[in-house]
Formats: sequence, structure tokens, C-alpha cells
Amino acid sequence: MRAWQAVRPGPMAGAARAPGLDLVELPVPTPGRGEILVQVAACGVCRTDLHVVEGDLVVHRPRVVPGHEVVGHVAALGATAERFAVGDRVGLAWLRSTCGACRFCRRGAENLCAGSAYTGWDADGGYAEYAVARQEYAYRLPEQFADTEAAPLLCAGIIGYRALRRARLPPGGRLGIYGFGASAHLAAQVALAQGAVVHVMTRSAQARRLARDLGAASAQDTYDPPPEPLDAALDFTPVGQSVPAGLVALDRGGTLVVAGIHLSDIPPLRYAEHLFGEKDLRSVTSTTRADGEEFLLLAARLRVRVTTTAYPFDAADRALADLAADRVAGAAVLVMGGQTSCP
Repeated sequence: MRAWQAVRPGPMAGAARAPGLDLVELPVPTPGRGEILVQVAACGVCRTDLHVVEGDLVVHRPRVVPGHEVVGHVAALGATAERFAVGDRVGLAWLRSTCGACRFCRRGAENLCAGSAYTGWDADGGYAEYAVARQEYAYRLPEQFADTEAAPLLCAGIIGYRALRRARLPPGGRLGIYGFGASAHLAAQVALAQGAVVHVMTRSAQARRLARDLGAASAQDTYDPPPEPLDAALDFTPVGQSVPAGLVALDRGGTLVVAGIHLSDIPPLRYAEHLFGEKDLRSVTSTTRADGEEFLLLAARLRVRVTTTAYPFDAADRALADLAADRVAGAAVLVMGGQTSCP
């Protein structure tokens, strides 16, 4: 099977294609006990994949196949795998496995499990024609979403949903969103459906247009102040400098949630300016399977609009380069079977 492997991690530095990826031929994996083999139809291109390829996240296995927003059909079952049938459409997400026995797992916080493993980081992911996963970590997908639409829901959507929950936004509250890519444009729709007023701060003019089109009350550059104090804010950028800006924009009692897995260093904070007034700074560490099940049902009920930019499978390196340069509208998605260059 064809697959992309992460090699030679390093910064994109304006490259037209990701220099840290190789397209190779690998054997089709064999599902083990309790596992399913999935024939990949589409795979989202997440900023976490970019962090892996650029070396911000050191790979846990050399030459790992990235990709953790995987949509496909079950092609084979390992021994004792009975949750799905061959032919079922499934989704594979970032959380690949947990120990199931630690105090975090026992209390429903499996995303904090020290023994957790992740798709496309600890083990091969969806930048390939086939992928293997444990059956209990795969999702059934709402039928109304096409493969390319369902893929971003599996990480961008679930992470954004968890971040929004941790923001403790009051009913009808004022929400700020820093960065407006795959996660942000989905979280914004959930917040708007719940009656929030949404203000977006992002450096991309294309993303600002999308934000306004989805119903944001305002959209400005990353470090421009929102037009009113915020009750909560979500930071989807990988840049630590946006954290002080978000804290300053909060009203008293507000909460800023940093939603990314990687963040550059945060500049020094001044207590009186950034934290006084009972402001909270929180983070998101992965997601639980319960988060995923809840969000997928909610996304179907709200009929969220998933904005995607499709790339043929052979153009995975270009998709990552475009993501690094903010040239992607919404979420980038690899579509299997494509042989041509990305337009």
C-alpha cells in the first residue's frame, strides 16, 4: 500500500511542499486481536500533523505515518473484533488507546492517562491506503456527512467541542476565538447555535471572511482587540504571544482556553493586567471517547457546516505546506485515489 512517512523533521520555512514526508510502499497491516483494518477513504490534515512533520512534536516511533482524522470502511477483522462488520464506515481519531486502569481512566478522564497512545504519533495513522485501530476507539459516523466532511470532525471538531466546554461560556455570552482554522470554524458554529456572540481574531483574510459568513459578529486581525469584553475565549493558534492578548480581552471572571497540543513560549504575564479579576487560563489535553460520541451527535443535530479544501492523496506534502502558510480554507482533507497535483 502507499503511505506517507514522517522523516527529516524540520521547519517548512516557506517551502512549497513539506520536506519531512516521504511517499513509500508498505505492506498492508494485519489487524491483531480486537483490532479492525480500515481501508482509508479520506483523512483530515491537522495542525498536529504539521507539528509532527516540522519536529515540534518529536515522533514516538521513527518513520511514523501521520494522520488521525481517518474515515474509511472496515476491510478486515482481527480475532475477537465484533463491534463492527466488514464494510461498515468508521472514523479513527487522535486517541488510539489508554491503559483503562489508572485513576484518570477510572474517573472518566482517559485523555490524561499517562499510558495513552495516539494515532499518527505512536503508531501509523491515516496518510495511507489502510490503517489499523482497536475497535473500541473507532467511531460510527453520522450518515449525513460525506467522507471529506466527516474527517475534520474526528479531531478538529472534538477538540473544539472540548475547548468550548472548558471555557464555561455563560448562556448568551461573548466568545472570542483566536485563529480560525479547522477546529475554530466548527466550535464557532456550536457556540452560535447555543446563542453566543462570537468575535474572531485571525491573521488570515480568507478565514475572516469565513467567520463572518458563518455568523461571527466581528472578525479582525489576531492582535486587534475585540469590540467588547469577552466572557470566554478559545485560542487555537500555536503562538504563545496570543495568550496575553486573549487574557487582556477577557472581562472579569472570564476564561481563556488554549486548545492546541503545541504552543510556543508564552511571554511573561503581568498579574494586574492579565489575571486579576478572577480570570482563568486553562488548557486542553487530548479528548475522551465520550467527547467524541457527544460531539458527533451534536454535529449531526446542528447540521454543522464543514468547510474543507480537498487534496489528492499524492499531495499530502503540499497540503501541509499550505496549512503552514495559512492557504487553507477551513480544513484540509486528503482524498484517496487522487493522483493529480493540488490545484
